[in-house]
Amino acid sequence: LLLKWQMTNGTSQFHLLTLQPFNKLKFIFVTSGVVSSLGKGLTAAALGTLLENRGLKVALQKFDPYLNVDPGTMSPYQHGEVYVLDDGAETDLDLGHYERFTNTKLSRLNNLTSGQVYQTVLNNEREGKYLGKTVQVIPHVTDEIKRRIHVLAESTKADVIITEIGGTTGDIEGLPFVEAIREFALEAGVGNTCFIHVTYVPFIKAAGELKTKPTQQSVAKLREIGITPHIICARCEKPLDKELRQKISLFCNVPVEAVIEEKDVDHSIYEVPLMLQRERCDELVCRILHLETAAPKMAHWQEIIRKLIAPQHRVRIGVVGKYIGLQDAYKSVYEAIIHGGIANDCGVEIVQVESEQIEKEGAEKILQGLGGVLVPGGFGERGIEGKILAAKFARETKLPYLGLCLGMQIATIEFARNVLKLEKAHSTEFDPDSPHPVIALLDAQKKVTKKGGTMRLGAQPCQLVVGSQAGKLYGSFVVNERHRHRYEFNNAYREKFEKSGFVFSGTSPDGKLVEVIELKDHPFYVASQFHPEFLSKPHQPHPLFKGFIAAAHQQIHHKPL
Repeated sequence: LLLKWQMTNGTSQFHLLTLQPFNKLKFIFVTSGVVSSLGKGLTAAALGTLLENRGLKVALQKFDPYLNVDPGTMSPYQHGEVYVLDDGAETDLDLGHYERFTNTKLSRLNNLTSGQVYQTVLNNEREGKYLGKTVQVIPHVTDEIKRRIHVLAESTKADVIITEIGGTTGDIEGLPFVEAIREFALEAGVGNTCFIHVTYVPFIKAAGELKTKPTQQSVAKLREIGITPHIICARCEKPLDKELRQKISLFCNVPVEAVIEEKDVDHSIYEVPLMLQRERCDELVCRILHLETAAPKMAHWQEIIRKLIAPQHRVRIGVVGKYIGLQDAYKSVYEAIIHGGIANDCGVEIVQVESEQIEKEGAEKILQGLGGVLVPGGFGERGIEGKILAAKFARETKLPYLGLCLGMQIATIEFARNVLKLEKAHSTEFDPDSPHPVIALLDAQKKVTKKGGTMRLGAQPCQLVVGSQAGKLYGSFVVNERHRHRYEFNNAYREKFEKSGFVFSGTSPDGKLVEVIELKDHPFYVASQFHPEFLSKPHQPHPLFKGFIAAAHQQIHHKPL
């Protein structure tokens, strides 16, 4: 119960508000300081892994301070990839970490932006829901933020809610979120919340030592706002010695055991859960939250790391894209390739290829020696011809090819031009006047004027053809995959393609939308209109990536499929 005071007709009154029973629910809030990109999302996801393996049901949530309603309209150079959920929500890429590391099922409730908060608050004001009150950041904005935590808790019935606060502590745009979790912790009571602060301990090369001052300043800023962290995760390049831990403990007001070393991992981000376990981070969290659980069993995770560190096989995969300059632009694609390697006990070297480089130097020079080529999704005309050349090279040289979304459309355009001899065949996205628009706008998209949240989004059913390569890989003939596109294969050309060995191995249940294509007489040439990378996990690799890496390994070692 929570006592709430308010003025009614000039008279002070207290009201009892019934809230969700906090003693059964536990909440972890992950913040960061000093700089961005410290790995809050990975820390939250890795902790979620450990708590799940202790037998707890975990839900993860990301709060993003930017004013966009969602990241769907942002350039990958601005925000990295857009991660799509089953319900069609376009979300932050950290939600990809949440799904890859844990078994939690995410929805649009798991990602909240300032844009969504203010949109909701202003809609409420227009509808008169605040009864004539002055609408303010406190309490109306912070109440809406807290409400979203309660809604997630109620919808998931989780034992523990882990909420990551985006941005850096002290940023003006993030202050409402920090204030909201301060208020939330006060309402939840002692023993029901845990604050974890991820901060930076830089190594100064000239001095030859690690410096704790940025961490001290970051925690001081957080304490000014009213939050004292229970645990400090210190991101560092070099190990923290006992003296440094004691110094951080003294100046940041946390026990020495609560100073957690998060050193840069040697091989893979999937080492992070085991690193946190060695630091006894999950054990400390359970003590703070009064959770009695058994120690996590991480043998399966250790086997994943073994395959990443000492695989039996090796292969090189070329990813031909237009946002290669930013690592996070194809984050889920890179991770799904690694998962395919884990499934085959095969170490994968990912070769990042700028599609414009192929346009300048030719596909043979750039792609020679690779085990396979993958063309991911994307938007805009830049680099398209380079991707088409890559698809042509893979088709003609029998090099394993996997196309994702735009990668399927690229394979279609290349086949139309060079096999069907349809001169200037193209997508109407790039050439509205093409004489052969083999890729065209979805009918449902023709009257759409708004950009945000209007594509074909989320999980859609796909029916696979019996005996097809895709069907064999899935071991099923009806699958649900996540989509994010506006353009599709133009059915006016379907018969012409089929007569030349172009196989439509997956379609929507009504047969109207092409979902998967493949080529006859090719070791592995498969492309999907959907994004299979969003459903791949290290312990559950996606079938298409598993098959692609297997084919690439066999190709490079000249073994028959």
